[in-house]
Amino acid sequence: MPSLTRVEARRRAELLHVERMGVELDLDRGEQHFGSRTTIGFRCTTPGASTFLDLRPVELRSLTLNGRPLDPGSVVDGRVELVDLAAENELVADAVMAYSHDGQGLHRSVDPADGEHYVYGHLFLDAAPQVFACFDQPDLKAPYAVSVTAPAHWTVLGNGAATRDGERQWRLATTLPLATYFVTVCAGPWASVRAEHDGIPLGIHARASLREPLERQAAQMLEVTRQSFDYYHRLFGIRYPFGDYHQVFVPEFNAGAMENPGCVTFRDTYVFRGAAARDEVLTRSNTITHEMAHMWFGDLVTMRWWDDLWLNESFAEYMSHRTLVAATEFTDAWVDSTVARKLWGYAAERTPSTHPVAGAEAPDAQAALQDFDGISYAKGAAVLRQLIAHIGDDAFISGISAYLRGHAQGNGTLADFLDAMERASGRDLDAWSRAWLLTAGADTIGADARTGVVTRAVPAAHPADRPHTLDVAGFADGTEVFRVRAAVLADHTEVPALAEAPAAQLVVPNASDLTWATVSLDAGTLAALPEHLAEVPDAQARAVVWMALVDGVCLGTVDPRDLLAAFGRAWPHEVNDSVLNRVAAVVTARVVPEFLPPAEQAQAEGLVAAAAGTLLSGSEPGSTAALVGARVLARTSADAGLLGRWLGGDGLPSGLEGDSDFRWVVARNLAARGLLDVAGIEDLRRADETLQGSLSALTARAALPGAASKAWAWEQLTTNRRRSNYELNALAQGFWLGRDPEDVGPYAVRYFAEVPALAEWVGADAVGRVATLAYPSRVVEPRTAEASAAALAGDHLSPAVRRSVVDADSELREALRSRGRFGGA
Repeated sequence: MPSLTRVEARRRAELLHVERMGVELDLDRGEQHFGSRTTIGFRCTTPGASTFLDLRPVELRSLTLNGRPLDPGSVVDGRVELVDLAAENELVADAVMAYSHDGQGLHRSVDPADGEHYVYGHLFLDAAPQVFACFDQPDLKAPYAVSVTAPAHWTVLGNGAATRDGERQWRLATTLPLATYFVTVCAGPWASVRAEHDGIPLGIHARASLREPLERQAAQMLEVTRQSFDYYHRLFGIRYPFGDYHQVFVPEFNAGAMENPGCVTFRDTYVFRGAAARDEVLTRSNTITHEMAHMWFGDLVTMRWWDDLWLNESFAEYMSHRTLVAATEFTDAWVDSTVARKLWGYAAERTPSTHPVAGAEAPDAQAALQDFDGISYAKGAAVLRQLIAHIGDDAFISGISAYLRGHAQGNGTLADFLDAMERASGRDLDAWSRAWLLTAGADTIGADARTGVVTRAVPAAHPADRPHTLDVAGFADGTEVFRVRAAVLADHTEVPALAEAPAAQLVVPNASDLTWATVSLDAGTLAALPEHLAEVPDAQARAVVWMALVDGVCLGTVDPRDLLAAFGRAWPHEVNDSVLNRVAAVVTARVVPEFLPPAEQAQAEGLVAAAAGTLLSGSEPGSTAALVGARVLARTSADAGLLGRWLGGDGLPSGLEGDSDFRWVVARNLAARGLLDVAGIEDLRRADETLQGSLSALTARAALPGAASKAWAWEQLTTNRRRSNYELNALAQGFWLGRDPEDVGPYAVRYFAEVPALAEWVGADAVGRVATLAYPSRVVEPRTAEASAAALAGDHLSPAVRRSVVDADSELREALRSRGRFGGA
């Protein structure tokens, strides 16, 4: 299918004004197909002109334009040409559409726990034509009147308040003008918790089999929802405009969440079946506040074209963290941002696919999807913090309110945003926006306390004169001995207060993480980290140090063994939940298996397991620290006796009794070591006949060693078209966990032909994720890099797969460079 180009969208927007959308969906026609009848009322600025409609049906039963029948066979590559338009037009399309199983369009899923079916719409970025006929672009917004026919025992939710019109009929209230990609319908036998706040009806919903954890956790989610509404209302001075506010936790969701006005969809793994670490609850809360921020940034005011995606995501990313700190219990949300979100963003910045926050060329919709990454989110949020430092918070909020009011129910652009900020601040932002918004790259910031100089190294590939507002902090023997504010406007900035500061064992540039930059630690600080990092009293500064170590390993300036030395000594004594969980994740998932040579990996895993055991034994039973320690130990331990006892439910750490998800962590480790067989995995699956249980069983089975086991997993991954998006992810996650290189080595080259072929039947969102997870990143060998380069030089990769391969190839080369520099190549 051709992807809509910017030129086509501009021409169509100049020609059309969509006045109303009527959509009738029949979801009671079986498990494969649904009925879709669309009525579009639209005006044409040039009567007699022609344009095209977007529609991807299984069967187009009838199509009329102003009462004139059109040929149902006229659909070509998802488009129907419309000619001789009148000034006022009505188009009616009656079609049969297919449910998807890849998380895009109208996705249908079966819950193995009870056999119930669930349907939800996810139309981002260009999947709306898979559900209804439309003019699918973000600047042709229109009110939607949606009606749904569904099985009698289902509940229907959507963008407008739902009213039952009969046993099987539902009608949704007509919405404010929406972009096509925001429209959703969620239908099934939902478990629900309903409430009301400040006149806004609220609902939290999930699959019926998740009723118990949903009801147990709903109070916390509703509390964050109420706090966020109150904060945004005070901050913006604009009330939430979309009526009801439903939050629906749906199965097999590709993203974290989607900001559909009035009916936000979330991945249902956010409804925790077992024990949850505090940072996991923080992440869910952050997602709630993030999606709510979109009600203003993205929904009320939508970008005109996809190259201004940052107007949605950067603002929501910034606002969600600001809101958590200001209005909820999660006052350490910016620490979590450092070790979770900025970790993601810096990784994206290091790849060849890096791009500016704003103004990146997006010639078509699918090209824009490839820039939906950590730069649009995490870097954008960091840049907004620098903007606030530049113009002041009062001017920033005033400018935001003016921007929202000036473009409400319409569309906005970068120029509109900058105009609002300049008017509010009285400052010319042209040079600032060129440096921060329109140029890619991250500067490297260092500090020399002896000379009082803060250095800024600008990347040669992306030169820009980026001003940084930041601080430098010094620590000695568990005490903060200085903190100096600095405006870094040149490559060498003298900071007299830094030269006069007391001596410190650790010197941390950007200690409050106010700017976007790679932090370079001096040699004395690096040497002192194993002994003194845990003593630093400021969690934010500790988070910055950990990220400096991770970035240094990836950039080839820090030996991964130095990071592991700090991990073994300092990490077991860390007290911030986000730092504990996120640092352990990057060490176990990337540093050990990729940056260390195979001969050193078992010893390194032993170090990690020992650190996890220290954390577990020294933590309060049932605490997040104890939970993280137990999970890391279960992932990395080679103690077959301990793992066997935990698998059988004996001697489990407090709070993990009966925790199926923890049991699967243990099972995956045992399977990868060849200590659990197919029959044992199947026994575990039968004891956990849920969606998550089925997926975990696939991951464990894919992890099994041996040629036959790997052949089965690879065939399921690359040829079984009945597998859902989540099943493909589960298989990919387990495949490379085997301990014997001979088992997986042959598949490293096969990946580049066979995984990209999934794009023939898997949507772009889903196939990009599968391509990332299935990449042979643990086969750190020149032959993998050569095969990767050959694939990228060809033309057989879809845009989504190409972006995944580019980024994964970049990470592979980071590991090869590190091994070559520090040993183990």
